[in-house]
Amino acid sequence: MTRYSAKNWIDGSFVTSPSRQGSINPATYETIGDYPDDGEAAARLAMDAALRAFRGTDWRHDAELRAKVLDQMAVAVERNRERLIDILSLENGKLRGEAAFEVDGSPSKLRYWAAMARTEAGRATLPKPGSLSVVLRQPMGVAGIIVPWNSPVILSVRSFAPALAAGCAVVVKMPGQTAQIGGVLAEVLAESEDLPDGIVNMFVESGSEGAALLVESPDVPTISFTGSTKTGAAIGAVGAKRMKRFGLELGGKAPMIVFEDADIEAMLPVLEKALTVFAGQFCMTGSRLLVQNSIYELVRHGLAERLRRVKVGPASDPASDMGPLIDKQNVARVDELVKGALAAGATAIVRGGPVTDEALANGAFFRPTMLEVSDNSLAIVQQEIFGPVITVQRFADEREAVMLANDSEYGLSASIWTRDLDRSLRVAQALEAGSVFVNDWAKVYDGTEEGGFKQSGLGRLNGVAAIEDFTEYKHIALRPGLLR
Repeated sequence: MTRYSAKNWIDGSFVTSPSRQGSINPATYETIGDYPDDGEAAARLAMDAALRAFRGTDWRHDAELRAKVLDQMAVAVERNRERLIDILSLENGKLRGEAAFEVDGSPSKLRYWAAMARTEAGRATLPKPGSLSVVLRQPMGVAGIIVPWNSPVILSVRSFAPALAAGCAVVVKMPGQTAQIGGVLAEVLAESEDLPDGIVNMFVESGSEGAALLVESPDVPTISFTGSTKTGAAIGAVGAKRMKRFGLELGGKAPMIVFEDADIEAMLPVLEKALTVFAGQFCMTGSRLLVQNSIYELVRHGLAERLRRVKVGPASDPASDMGPLIDKQNVARVDELVKGALAAGATAIVRGGPVTDEALANGAFFRPTMLEVSDNSLAIVQQEIFGPVITVQRFADEREAVMLANDSEYGLSASIWTRDLDRSLRVAQALEAGSVFVNDWAKVYDGTEEGGFKQSGLGRLNGVAAIEDFTEYKHIALRPGLLR
């Protein structure tokens, strides 16, 4: 078996450290390699390199260079597609199809931001006779990118690509759970021949010391973070002392609202995948199923039967329908949440849980679980689970469906299932969510903004709005006078 040894990528060079941690395959718990784990020291070096590059190169002034490099990055990702899929399946546990979906979505984002770099401009106005105003959009400086472990390739690209297009230098913190993915991605991006040294820096850590330094540093004026609401609130409080700009995509608790006129046969396979893709470790996981009374039993039974048939297994098995959780600690955490829900009054329709089969017992596997609830205030309904656990409950009419869906501190995404176009638009407008999918789930595009209402985040990623997290507006007033 190949043993991997990740390195940090700082100032155009790959550097290591005597402080090392081991990387595991969550499907088997075998050690697959090691990585440097001196986050604070690495973050300091990376921030220094990024600041020098931002101030000392043409990067922030040369939009054509930025576009060229982003295009080169897209080509490098495509050239290394199989390598990235292999390491993502091995270290993250994603099924190969899921890993391919993540990797294949990255080049288009890089090319989108290459195009934005070429077209991004300020504006000029004539506010009154004899006066000219020029409004420039300028890069903020060094951007800190804090990446989660659940989709580390595409979510890192989603944040650093608009930062680079804006003209920022970046310091990317990759999590220890996916350190080898971070190391391989750095090697791939380093193939971009026109990228100035120090503009992109990537380091790995098991803890949060380096990330904390990014948040605290006066040399890093903007932070893009994807992760939990609790962590997002904590870093926001620290960064507020320096008036930092934050782009935060945080937790989700996506309701899936099924009306009595839904196409049930077409819907059920999508509902299943909404729960089991990435083993439920996805901010848009469909974790709350709301079903109208007249079809409640039919939908509950149909989805339960599908979930019972889900084959849990490693990415190495082509027959697997769902891979492992990221580690055994998360298996135990999710199981405790299910036990707490049952004790609080939920009913198990499908009681999955930790897998004890001899062939899979060494891995971090958890079978899908479906719980019936009638109390919307239960913790299992209100808290993000980040695992393959779904609750199902009834509603009587459109008004009650919207009320139940909005009764949450989260507002990242939702889906509506109905053949009534007017109803779909009414309900979509009434839902307190940043993305609403009608007769589908988790359709995200490079050119459409993505982000949350309420406790699900600040700002937007994807789409033209994403560059706002990395730019400042500057007004320059000129007085050329009137032509006589």
